[in-house]
Amino acid sequence: MSINANYKLIKKIKDDRFDEDKLHQYRLLVQIGVRDFQVAVIADSDKRLLFFEDYILNDLDSYSDQFVIIKGLFEAHPVLQAGFWKEVKFSIKNNKFIQLPTYLFEAGDAPDYLKFNSAVDNTTEDILWCENKKLGITTVFAAQKQLLEWLKVIYQNTTLSFLHQSCALIEGVLIESKTNQRQPLYIYVDRFKLHILAFKEGQLTFYNQFAIRQFADYVKYIMLTMKGLNMDQQSSEVMLWGYIGKSSPHYLEFVKYIRNVNFGSRPSHLTFGYLFDELQEHHFFDLYSIDLLSA
Repeated sequence: MSINANYKLIKKIKDDRFDEDKLHQYRLLVQIGVRDFQVAVIADSDKRLLFFEDYILNDLDSYSDQFVIIKGLFEAHPVLQAGFWKEVKFSIKNNKFIQLPTYLFEAGDAPDYLKFNSAVDNTTEDILWCENKKLGITTVFAAQKQLLEWLKVIYQNTTLSFLHQSCALIEGVLIESKTNQRQPLYIYVDRFKLHILAFKEGQLTFYNQFAIRQFADYVKYIMLTMKGLNMDQQSSEVMLWGYIGKSSPHYLEFVKYIRNVNFGSRPSHLTFGYLFDELQEHHFFDLYSIDLLSA
């Protein structure tokens, strides 16, 4: 486990097949949050996960703090600064986003859409968008301008796209929902956040994220959402992913209120070698699902 003054590597797994001389055959997935950072490398040939890292970042007070930490992490990393990946996808984790039907989306109006629920600083933030094409949903989001411009220079010779975490979760859960006829409530427990999704007949009927300050917030937001969707907390199924252990005190307390809980699995489009068995299957669903999105 490597420790830096600004970040700490929590977990690293490298498949025996990972070859630094074949980066041009791999897709690089990166997820950047306020408090964490993940990396995944996917082989284009067989969609096999070859490389994985999970970092915790120190408390950040500003975008400039985040940039300094990320830049330092990249400079110390053996492969992140390589510019010849087959494709690079960056997912931004933040609460500055809004979703709307794609048929209503106009690129020139993107700043106006975001003003509905986010304050954007044009001097430090750029406004981007990504699309869930199967659902006809476009997510407009803000991201740190300095970081984006720096990444564009590093990856100027490869295919580079910027996405939002919510897009990845929606796409991943959409595929899961098509194989589950029971129409459960889908939950992703993030670090300090809770994501809740619902689908009906292949269409997204609910998505929101909630800030979590104490355990009681999880139960409160889930029960309020179930009530709003006319779901019964005793019988309706809940599918759970994220940072919650199958025998953790939080989970054991959670099932006292929500009875019918099952853990979700990894996205079925990827394959995993035996080294990744040490990662619980319901962890990092958002990171893996980035690979489902196209630019």
